[in-house]
Parts: sequence; structure tokens; C-alpha cells
Amino acid sequence: MTMNSAQPGRTAVQLLDVRKSYPSGQNRVWALRGAFLALAPGSFTAIMGPSGSGKSTLLQCAAGLESPDTGRITIGDHVISDLSPDALTRFRREHIGFVFQDYNLVGHLDVNANLALPMVLGGEQLDPVWGDHLLVSVGLGGLQSRRPSQLSGGQAQRVAIARALASRPTVVFADEPTGALDSHTARDVLEVFRSTAERLRQTVVMVTHDPRMASTADRVLFLADGLVVDDMDAPTVDGVGDRMLALSR
Repeated sequence: MTMNSAQPGRTAVQLLDVRKSYPSGQNRVWALRGAFLALAPGSFTAIMGPSGSGKSTLLQCAAGLESPDTGRITIGDHVISDLSPDALTRFRREHIGFVFQDYNLVGHLDVNANLALPMVLGGEQLDPVWGDHLLVSVGLGGLQSRRPSQLSGGQAQRVAIARALASRPTVVFADEPTGALDSHTARDVLEVFRSTAERLRQTVVMVTHDPRMASTADRVLFLADGLVVDDMDAPTVDGVGDRMLALSR
């Protein structure tokens, strides 16, 4: 079992013996075989592993986008693995932010409307002062009226990051958030993400395949065969790369 220094009652995200399988013909393929982790509030954690290691499944289960077969998932003080589908949908809207690789912006809406959309769907309004603050924080001040087609890839991902932070969620999950960007833009966007989350004391969990991206996190968790097998505090590019190479052999 791999844990960090988070203590009971002081965790933003906790998984206890989480298992998840998918049907494959007459058999089942296990994506998670008993994952354990506990992440402290305000931490920035990267999750890495070889292809098929279960990292995306772990992220989706932790974010409430997939239901585990067994195990317990807690976000803040809420055991989300016990929630009904409707209650889980409401919980995600209010307590969880998600940043996707392909931005998931609505093409006919401007930046302001995309930023506010999740809250509007929940019957709430985004405080315009808070919205402007977020856009300035991610380097998009003055671009509120632009539509996604008028933005670069890096700008579009910054809108997605600001949108994930808009509801002041308990935790933000990011699945390969820089995977669709060139390396220079990816570094810039990730630095904005990290610095903004740090100022807001936001908990972030990010799946990535890139050791350079992972090395910007506070710590890295490594998965193999559906299990958390190792972790690294104060990661370096070389250290993460060497560990990934060893896991891929």
C-alpha cells in the first residue's frame, strides 16, 4: 500500500482497496487490482505508468466518472463510492473539477460562457469578479468574448483549467492536460496550472506520460498492473524517466 503523509480526516482524496474490471468476451480484464492512496489537501500529484497500467481508470474512478467494482473512494469528507448515480452527478458538479486533453469547450459559446457552463447547468451563477480573477490568473484577461475557434490550443486549455477551478472544487483531476499541445506550450500551460492551483490552495491530481510534466508535481505515484507500486517525492525528470523505464521492461 502506498500512502503519503495525509492523515485520516486530512485527506482530499483517498482510495482504499479499489478494484475495477471490464468485460472481455467471457472473461473480465482487471484495470485496478486493489489501489490504495491518500492525497493531502493542496497537494499536486502526478500519476504515471506504462500503457494499460490502470492510471486513467484510477483517475476516472477517483473523480466519480467510473464506479469501482469494490473498494472505498473518499473526496474530502464524502464517501462517493456509496452515492447513488444522481447524487454522484450533483457531487461532481459541486466538488470536482476535471481538465481533459481535448479541452471540451463548447464551440458556439465565448470564453465567459464556457467558464460558467458547469455552474449554470447546476442552476447556479458564476460570480463575475471570481470569473475575471480566474481568467487573469491563467493569462486570459481581456479574452472573455472570444470563442474557442479564436483561441490557440494553449489558450483553450487555459480556459478549461479556469473552468475546472471555477466552482472552487475539493479536487481537480487532469487527464493528460498537455497531451494535445506542443512541448513549449505544454510547459507554459502546466506552469500556469500549477501556480494558479498553488495560489488557490487547490488539490490537483494529474495523469501524464511525460516525465518532464510529472517532474513539476510535488510527488509522483507509479502504477503497474492495476496497483500503485511506488511513489517519488520531489521528483526530477531523470528520476521519473528511470522509474518509468524500469516499469516498462
